[in-house]
Amino acid sequence: MSGRRYFGTDGIRGRVGEGMITPDFVLKLGWAAGRVFGQGNGGKVLIGKDTRISGYMFESALEAGLVAAGVNIRLLGPMTTPGVAYLTRTFRASAGIVITASHNPYQDNGIKFFSADGDKLPDDVEEAIEAELERPLRTVDSAALGKVKRIDDANGRYIEFCKSTVPTSMNFRGLRVVVDCANGATYNTAPYVFEELGAEVVRLGADPDGFNINRDVGSTHPDALCRAVVQEGADLGIAFDGDGDRVLMVDGKGQLIDGDRLLYVITKARLADGGMRGDVVGTLMSNLGFEHALRRLGVGFVRAKVGDRYIMEHLKRADGILGGEPSGHIICRDRTSTGDGIVAALQVLAGLKYLDTGLHEICAEVEPYPQILINVRLDAQRDIVGLPAVRDAVQTAEQTLAGRGRVLLRPSGTEPLVRVMVEGVDASEVRRLAEWLADVVRAQIAPSSAGLPS
Repeated sequence: MSGRRYFGTDGIRGRVGEGMITPDFVLKLGWAAGRVFGQGNGGKVLIGKDTRISGYMFESALEAGLVAAGVNIRLLGPMTTPGVAYLTRTFRASAGIVITASHNPYQDNGIKFFSADGDKLPDDVEEAIEAELERPLRTVDSAALGKVKRIDDANGRYIEFCKSTVPTSMNFRGLRVVVDCANGATYNTAPYVFEELGAEVVRLGADPDGFNINRDVGSTHPDALCRAVVQEGADLGIAFDGDGDRVLMVDGKGQLIDGDRLLYVITKARLADGGMRGDVVGTLMSNLGFEHALRRLGVGFVRAKVGDRYIMEHLKRADGILGGEPSGHIICRDRTSTGDGIVAALQVLAGLKYLDTGLHEICAEVEPYPQILINVRLDAQRDIVGLPAVRDAVQTAEQTLAGRGRVLLRPSGTEPLVRVMVEGVDASEVRRLAEWLADVVRAQIAPSSAGLPS
């Protein structure tokens, strides 16, 4: 991925009106993608979007570019990223496109692509799109222009799919759930899924206005959900991010449950019903306590690079079915082709019902190691992690931990950030080392003093 000019680890993303996130670039991107997906023979591409205001603008730009390349389009309107992946498969489309910046604020936007199989694009297809972007845009003959239709029942189709991922004999009657949609793409699907399966749903963050996506709600701002679960006397809460591919939960006591522990619940249920296959795949960010809890169940655990595409690559190679990240990207490959927040939440609820336990009780089986994550914002995307001063600091921190923890510094694939993570047995030592390492990174951006950790 390092040689790419346009594509990052998860499509193309940035601030609206800057760099590649402009109408003229997105129009050209639509044309280039149309050239690859349609190959000039009237292919079919689905377009969905989250709820941010700029989605209208970029939907129109993509539409114009694809039509100019001779590609037919099906517009889905507001739709989750995994919903677009699912519908791409069921409509037998050449590709699916989602206009979203996921968990970012409304000022950002981006473009994600799915293949005809509902998977992230392979490297060679992204490279082919980038090659077309270097060519002049030429519109096909008028007789070959693409046509556009809107799919009016897209949300209903996706809701039925989500419900189909749990046994038809199972319902959630008697369960009171707060569902936080982050004012994003799940607002018109997630509450209905849980209601139709029998749960009593209290809505939170389900009133998007184009500007409030991810603002003080959703999986990146779970405090509102923690409060709401306690105030409403709910059994649990479910929080999605802006495009619906992440999920976190809150137990009945108002305590946040991360992706590691949700994945543990699903794994234990799969073991109990005989559906477990292969190792669980986590990432470099997965907590050691989670790994140890899985091993107590007799389940193997492997770490991939951070990013759901790398988790999926490991699962496919080993024919595994479960993987995920602490942030809430959870892949249930025996149910769908990509990380899906609604589907993952349903697997957790079904697992709790099958195991006849509560979320708080089962998650107590996982004892997370203290872990501190600090995001250090950069003035531009550059290799701070590879600088000698930073490498030396990491080595010093690892020697200080002396095998009692882990250190990880990595650049974000979607934002100009360096993520500093320290994990270990001693919480105070972990925090001290994490803050010191973050200061070392900041010193490389704006030179200042960052002495040895005291």
